[in-house]
Amino acid sequence: MPKDEKPIDEQRRNFLKVVGVMIIGAGIVGTLRSVVQYAIPPVSNAESSFPTLLLLLPNGNPVHTTDLVVNNPSIVTFDYPLQNEPNFLLRLGDASNNDVKIDSTTVDIPATGGKYQSPAGVGPYGSVVSSSAICQHLGCIPPELRFHPPSSTNFPGKVHCDCHGSTYDPYKGFSVVTGPTKSPLPGLVLSYDSTKDTYSATMLVGPTIYGHTTDLSGGNPVSSSGATITTLGV
Repeated sequence: MPKDEKPIDEQRRNFLKVVGVMIIGAGIVGTLRSVVQYAIPPVSNAESSFPTLLLLLPNGNPVHTTDLVVNNPSIVTFDYPLQNEPNFLLRLGDASNNDVKIDSTTVDIPATGGKYQSPAGVGPYGSVVSSSAICQHLGCIPPELRFHPPSSTNFPGKVHCDCHGSTYDPYKGFSVVTGPTKSPLPGLVLSYDSTKDTYSATMLVGPTIYGHTTDLSGGNPVSSSGATITTLGV
């Protein structure tokens, strides 16, 4: 050590060590806090199982078959199983607007290579079907995503998304017709009470609703009093 350089005071040396440890410790704590924050998912009002909800008109009365127009050019939706998660309600027919019975079919999921059975149509003619109204590509909703009746010039008998061009076939379980989507629209299982001519939503099948890790988490449940339909003209 040069003669003109004074020894560092031992207390000062210890003080600097303590400060250094505190800085490093603070950094570790901050990092751990960030890790814990992202490792623990936010709490949501998740349902434990799919609810069975009666479909209702805006006036609170149950939806009857006569309330559903065959090949309705307007968009009829209802939220299920969570709020702000629209689903189509379609009464499908042929080009002459005669009811068409919709059978259950095997639907492919191109994204995973998986398969599942789509719900069959219900109602007195087996023509009423439902699916998620959230596009499986990037989450567009009606009116950009909508059903085109069989008599339409463009996309006849298909559900088409104007956002990026994905197309689905509601007559075949809302399967993928054209991309860019790689997943069909999740099918909604309806039940029909022939004694009362009423319809209920019971569960979803197929891929998970776009933007969710499960169909029952990530939002608030729909009111237990029923699922109310809304109609959007196009």
